[in-house]
Amino acid sequence: MNVQFKKGVLNLCVLVLLDKQDRYGYELVQKISDQIAISEGSVYPLLRRLTKEGYFTTYLQESTEGPPRKYYKLTDTGRIYLHEQLAEWRTFADGVDTLIEEGVRND
Repeated sequence: MNVQFKKGVLNLCVLVLLDKQDRYGYELVQKISDQIAISEGSVYPLLRRLTKEGYFTTYLQESTEGPPRKYYKLTDTGRIYLHEQLAEWRTFADGVDTLIEEGVRND
């Protein structure tokens, strides 16, 4: 898949996954990788940036499988940002779908 496509939606994917439950970084990578081929290294800088911007908070939780894990939790500001991003995505995707359908019909 085109790298630019992935970069454009990774932000939204992370926000959506954190909307319903807190998750740790590797869990986010695995969940996204189930649907989109991404590298682990692409998610962590995004998590740091969105945390710095106030969209997430973090906390450590003990793990039975090793050291404590850093969990990410969506803030109220992050939830507002998520809904803004979803609206933008839907408008964008609808526009692209319309152009594709027009192009396919005209072939």
